[in-house]
Amino acid sequence: MLPRANYFQGILQLRDVNDEVIAFVRNQIRKRDDAAITKTVKLPNGLDFYITSQKFIRILGKKLKESFGGELKVSSKLHTRNRQGKDLYRINVLFRLLKYKVGNVADIRGEEIRIISMRGKIFGKNIKTGKRVTIRSSDLKQD
Repeated sequence: MLPRANYFQGILQLRDVNDEVIAFVRNQIRKRDDAAITKTVKLPNGLDFYITSQKFIRILGKKLKESFGGELKVSSKLHTRNRQGKDLYRINVLFRLLKYKVGNVADIRGEEIRIISMRGKIFGKNIKTGKRVTIRSSDLKQD
């Protein structure tokens, strides 16, 4: 079933991403029968995909974070009310790819830390002491 031209339940916002992430998103949507892209908007630092399934946008956001690491934010906005008075929302899922990858060395609060994992939480190893540390994504954005 083809969706109506301007119909969407939410927006997947990709920021500072590479071609690999975009291909991953398009491939995931192609696999699904219950979701489609009705509109794509190019922006200077990324893309917005208008998608017909809120549930799938949330799932896709989690898959992006698990697969590539990065920042994920989900927000909803009241769109309208249906005839029964129920509020209907549209969601925005923002995924921002961090400029660091596993194996990179980052200067975090004056310490040199090698990033060892970016699945969910970000973990690193202090190069001088060898201790394992948890890194906030906000610390990686400052550089």
